[in-house]
Amino acid sequence: MRTVLDFSPLHRSSIGYDRVFDLLEAAARTQSNDNWPPFDSVKLSEDKYRITMAVAGFSREDINITVQGNMLTVTGERKGEQEGEVLHRGIANRPFNRRFELADHMLVTGAQMENGLLVIDLKREIPEAYKLRRVEIGQTAAPATQIHSQAA
Repeated sequence: MRTVLDFSPLHRSSIGYDRVFDLLEAAARTQSNDNWPPFDSVKLSEDKYRITMAVAGFSREDINITVQGNMLTVTGERKGEQEGEVLHRGIANRPFNRRFELADHMLVTGAQMENGLLVIDLKREIPEAYKLRRVEIGQTAAPATQIHSQAA
């Protein structure tokens, strides 16, 4: 069963959110059956996030992490062949390509790999121009009024 989302009420009351609506509509249209490699995404604090991917059998040299615009892409392809005759393959070694759509102002701050887990740290850095600021209400000088008295 497929649910069709109608964003027209939101379009009437919001300006500049076209990209968000496009992302939601694209997510509703696509059904990805490829869930490999498995990953966790965790919110560590108000502005810090972490993606942890299970990449057993891959080395640092086999994995490539790129960011272009708001798209984080993690690709992996094992370069070396395993020695000997494989009797059973339980550890996947197929190439993968995982994409993550990042919100505005998200930065990848680092990546580490340990014990078959790739950990990618992200941070939201909002520019000063977008942060909350208080606008002072100024006073305008009251126009001078003159009262003319008429002599009788």
